Amino acid sequence: MNARPALAVSALIAALGFSLTGCAVYEDLVHQQSTHTFDGLTAFRAEAEVDAPWIPSDATDITVRTSTSESSDDAVILLTGDFALAGDCADVERRSAPVWTLDGAPDPYAAKTVFACGDWGVIPADHGWFGWTPNSDAERADARGK
Repeated sequence: MNARPALAVSALIAALGFSLTGCAVYEDLVHQQSTHTFDGLTAFRAEAEVDAPWIPSDATDITVRTSTSESSDDAVILLTGDFALAGDCADVERRSAPVWTLDGAPDPYAAKTVFACGDWGVIPADHGWFGWTPNSDAERADARGK
């Protein structure tokens, strides 16, 4: 048997398998990030790999992107919700920005201030909030001073 057709068939099977698994595997492998969505806060609290106590109780359509690298705690969250931020948050000068963005998220560089909610920086988004972690040491220090 000729090895060339067998190799071509193996490559085709691998390519089809990769395409069937979707973009999630591509994100995990190439960009070292993973994206998940949750209908509401209850599902987020039960299944998300990050803790974000600032998320309002009326949050819906929660999208979370986290790092798949064990040495990184980078994450972003975009959600829909009208309620005020939960937890202890203080409005401070923005000195950080997220590693990633999400479709529909506001431009963090356009924000002059940010809500420092523990290790999270959070800014208003259309119909909700956009947050990232980690924020800067200076933002956390400014928040403690308020």
